[in-house]
Amino acid sequence: MIDQGTIDRIYAAANIVEVVSDFVTLRKKGVNYQACCPFHNEKTPSFVVSPTKGLFKCFGCGKGGNAVTFVMEHEGMNYVDALKYVAKKYGIEVQERELTPEEVRRNDDRESMMVVSSYAADWFREQLLQTDEGRSVGLSYFRQRGFSDATIAKFGLGYCPAAGDAFTQAALKAGYKEEFLIGTGLSGKKENGRYYDRFFGRVIFPIHSVSGRVTAFGGRTLRTDKKVSKYLNSPESEIYHKSNVLYGLFFAKKAITQEDYCILVEGYTDVIQMHQSGVENVVASSGTSLTTEQIRLISRFTKNITVIYDGDAAGIKASLRGIDMILHEGMNVRVVPLPPEDDPDSFAKSHSAAEVKEYIRTNEEDFISFKTRILLADAGNDPIRKAGLIGDIVASIAEIPDPIMRSLYIKECASKMGVEQGLLTSEVAKKRLSHGSDEQTREFIRTQQQLEREERRETEELTLLHGVTVGSSMEELEKELVKYLLKYGDRNFDYKEGRTMVSLNVAEIIIGDLQANGLEFRNPRYRALYNRYVELYAERAEHGGKEPIELHHFVNHPDPDVCNAAVDILTDSENYPISKMWEKHDVVVEREADRLADYVPRAVILYKSKAIESIIDELKKELKDDSLPEDKLRDITYRITALNKERMTIARKLSRLIL
Repeated sequence: MIDQGTIDRIYAAANIVEVVSDFVTLRKKGVNYQACCPFHNEKTPSFVVSPTKGLFKCFGCGKGGNAVTFVMEHEGMNYVDALKYVAKKYGIEVQERELTPEEVRRNDDRESMMVVSSYAADWFREQLLQTDEGRSVGLSYFRQRGFSDATIAKFGLGYCPAAGDAFTQAALKAGYKEEFLIGTGLSGKKENGRYYDRFFGRVIFPIHSVSGRVTAFGGRTLRTDKKVSKYLNSPESEIYHKSNVLYGLFFAKKAITQEDYCILVEGYTDVIQMHQSGVENVVASSGTSLTTEQIRLISRFTKNITVIYDGDAAGIKASLRGIDMILHEGMNVRVVPLPPEDDPDSFAKSHSAAEVKEYIRTNEEDFISFKTRILLADAGNDPIRKAGLIGDIVASIAEIPDPIMRSLYIKECASKMGVEQGLLTSEVAKKRLSHGSDEQTREFIRTQQQLEREERRETEELTLLHGVTVGSSMEELEKELVKYLLKYGDRNFDYKEGRTMVSLNVAEIIIGDLQANGLEFRNPRYRALYNRYVELYAERAEHGGKEPIELHHFVNHPDPDVCNAAVDILTDSENYPISKMWEKHDVVVEREADRLADYVPRAVILYKSKAIESIIDELKKELKDDSLPEDKLRDITYRITALNKERMTIARKLSRLIL
């Protein structure tokens, strides 16, 4: 386990903008930063990072937290591993005590598979560089491809010996469990009980996550036997889903952000050779068909994709298949056709970085020009095939979500194809209508969503104006009380008691009243935040301190759920400005902080009332038990009567507060 002192140093060093920027391209907006949320698909940025508060929050999907919980959520890590990741980024040494056998057994399968994959990557690299077979077979192949030693080291390339089970036996001997070797697909087991290596006799290409952890492998055979698959990838597993992975993204993400476009190629060697030539904003779909998830992965870093595939017919068709998917995601796509004799690997090998970039600049085409040129050449003078070509291009244009971009492409297509623009506009509209995506339908949906948002805002604003209401649930009241503690706990307000005006403190009122009545929060997240505040409040009082209780104690809570609850509370009202509705009616709107004298006492009273109501309900359930002795029944009845009188007193007090 990591000691608390080290955890505190990690949180103190962590800059949330720097951590999140490792995975998402942030744009500065005022004092905060914005981006499209990496946790759900969206076109308009609703993901906000606050450097001053050290938190992130998506107002679309609701996810929020601190630098460590962001890494946990984004990379699927547990709390300890996320702490280690952030610590490594800031050069903080993490010393842990040795895990007990019970703690080792409790390690989840996913993390164990990650560890096995990391071991395998090191083992394959060692075999390539330090064994006779690896050097003579694997290393000679990579050097034949033109890869330098620095490039081989950068991408962690390796080799798996031709002996059928060499890796598996080494891993088992090193203490790695069979279930994780088989679960990652690194090893297999025959019916006779013998093990075999999945990648035996192949050169190895490790596949990294966005954060740089090895999650899978690709292996290329060096045999000429056509019955053997040329490339073999790790199977789907708990840590590897090929549709969500882009080869080389870990090495390319910084360059993609700097260049503001991503080059998409097909294979491992294409990426490696391009990187070696000095063009680093390049990734590959890992030999699989391009997927929506991969496109969205790129969209975290840029909205611009340049597709480079082989110059042969198969490569061209592959580029055409992916274009519509890219357009559908609202991305800008351009295509670079290479000379027929070249692929990205060979082209990068024979040209410098400057030459590659210049070739891209002078030869890239927008998708209409590219698709029209390719398909027109295929259609020739056949009017039927030309009509089919127009339909094909119309289908592509219909995928574009932005109406202005659609209009521009319709105009360009009409010019190139010699077709009336109005006819193309009509055809695109029909295509979108058949897919439920015509602009009128979209506009209707947007209008409905806007109305719902406005209604939601009005509700939020009424809550700001009038605080919690009598109909609020126990959970809502607990959230409200915690909010007042976190945001205003150190503030005083003037409160009229009878004819006397007294100065009261927010924290004293809430904590004192709840403790005096023996009330405890039921929601575990709000209970944890409340209890932590009470602890800090007591510690400060004990040492005679008056400094404010810092928010990082709550935002950096080790429990991600509690952290997320704190972020929700601290950002709850920030996304909803005061409505213009009140201005129209000449109503002077006061902010929440100006109405503490109304809100805080009312929230405490409502919470007490709700707590009493809950106790009465539980007592009434007990009355239904026919086996209860008479004295017990009498006692319960007396308690219910007393509690009801207390409720009436609270109701009268609440009525006076409202008036």
